[in-house]
Amino acid sequence: MPEEIPDVRKSVVVAASVEHCFEVFTERPADWWPPSHVLVKKERAGLAFEPLVGGRYYEWDIDGNEIAWGRVLEWDPPHRLAMTWRIDGHWQSVPDDDRASEIEVDFTPAGDGRTRVDLAHVKLHRHGDGAWNIHRALDGPSPGETLARFSDAL
Repeated sequence: MPEEIPDVRKSVVVAASVEHCFEVFTERPADWWPPSHVLVKKERAGLAFEPLVGGRYYEWDIDGNEIAWGRVLEWDPPHRLAMTWRIDGHWQSVPDDDRASEIEVDFTPAGDGRTRVDLAHVKLHRHGDGAWNIHRALDGPSPGETLARFSDAL
């Protein structure tokens, strides 16, 4: 049985509707994606989500080489998105979901045209030997880098 590693959960409340939040998150990832999160070897040219369960979320470089960050597990616009996260415990790409953890993103109305965005990294034990390193890097106060950048992009 793998060692249990706690989930990492972050949240932010933003001045935008759930519909707008889901749209920006899934249709404009280049606007909020942390610039240090890169898997391609050459300069990244783009990022995209394929809008369906089983679809990829991936990046491509200036030569058109693609690397998938993972697969969409849940696609429930504008309320929820869940996907695998295909990196190993040393921040390197893995080719499939066998060793991928998962990311869950929920968009909940928070009144007055605001939305609470919750992002959780779950099943971190699947990253193997470096899983605690991943946990330590992600753990910390909300909103964290990704949600802070997302908030700024709105």
